Amino acid sequence: QVQLVESGGGLVQAGGSLRLSCAASGGSFSTYAMAWFRQAPGKERGLVAAISWNGRNTYHTDSVKGRFTISRNGGDNSMNLQMNSLKPEDTAIYYCAAVPGGEYTIRVLESQYDHWGQGTQVTVSS
Repeated sequence: QVQLVESGGGLVQAGGSLRLSCAASGGSFSTYAMAWFRQAPGKERGLVAAISWNGRNTYHTDSVKGRFTISRNGGDNSMNLQMNSLKPEDTAIYYCAAVPGGEYTIRVLESQYDHWGQGTQVTVSS
């Protein structure tokens, strides 16, 4: 049974930082493309950042470029999202997702992902 578990969310003031982690189990995620999505209250879930299984290809949505960085640790099946210069509009539930992929493949559509975590709440106060 594939499981993804997010951690690291919390309450932070605007301008602060948080580091989210996603721990994967039940499969060999070293060959999985992975991503972070988020869903704010009253809004649809959308892509934040994505990474290929070899970690060499990444994508960050425009609203987080220069502030967030996605990375992964192949050795322990985990993925991270370093979030700096946080803004109130970053407040959302953050989800990690995974799908088998090619070495350099990144996937940007929610429908392309097979496995999802339960989410972790990030709240940024002004």
